[in-house]
Amino acid sequence: MRRLPLSSLQAFEAAARTGSFRAAGEELGISPSAISHAIRKLEDLMGATLFDRQSRRVRLNPAGEALLAHVAAGFDQMRQGVETVGARSGNLLRLHCAPSMAAQWLLPRLRHLLLAQPGLEVRLAAGIDYPRFEHDAFDADICYGPPRQEGLVVVPLGEETVTPLCAPELAARITSPEDLTAARLIESDNKRVRWANWFGANGIIPPTPRGSRFDRSFIAIAAAVDGLGIALESTRLAERELADGRLVAPLAGRARDVRYTGHYLVFPRVAKSRRAVRMFTQWLTEELRLPPYAF
Repeated sequence: MRRLPLSSLQAFEAAARTGSFRAAGEELGISPSAISHAIRKLEDLMGATLFDRQSRRVRLNPAGEALLAHVAAGFDQMRQGVETVGARSGNLLRLHCAPSMAAQWLLPRLRHLLLAQPGLEVRLAAGIDYPRFEHDAFDADICYGPPRQEGLVVVPLGEETVTPLCAPELAARITSPEDLTAARLIESDNKRVRWANWFGANGIIPPTPRGSRFDRSFIAIAAAVDGLGIALESTRLAERELADGRLVAPLAGRARDVRYTGHYLVFPRVAKSRRAVRMFTQWLTEELRLPPYAF
């Protein structure tokens, strides 16, 4: 098959997506007749008609629909490649982060990060999935729990303290760990430290669950602020709520807290050379008062 002009494929994709040669021309900065000519040339080269042409609109026929699926995917891959090269050579950080860490800890500090690292640009995505990095969609990930992929650079982000937290109006009823056996306990389903772990650490048989259940820590923290019960959460994630008095730790100094390493910064070894990754890693370890990572 003869090589197909990229400009014709671009015209085809825009017209197929917008359903209009005029709209496609406005998007690409050329005339509708130029769009029509480019698509006619593409059809001639392929030996197939791609559109059912009507008076003012065009509609893909089955052949056009089949081609669009591949062309659209190809343009997406090209855009991703361009962004990847830009990220590697510049200051763009494509960061994936566990949702609660992103909402409760990272976003409140984002302005400070951008001021501390002039020129850094951050593109942030939050999710519970672990990016595999094979498709180079991200430069780094702050994941919850140890990474599942081998061959990555792994920077543990220090120990977190997990303790019961509640609204101030509930705190007066809680004077000992045993008081929690009759309290409304908020469960965070995806946490590695659960109420059973906390009661076990304090030598108490866990009560039968009877409180609200949520699948994210940031929701459990918000529920505790609203007085729905006592949440067992990381003081790192709840630091704003603790600082402004919306939450308190009623058993501070009167019970055994659970300490563990919950979050990890991970990135592929090839990303060690990327300036944005270095800038972010330096800032993150300083912010958490951790030893600097030696690149």
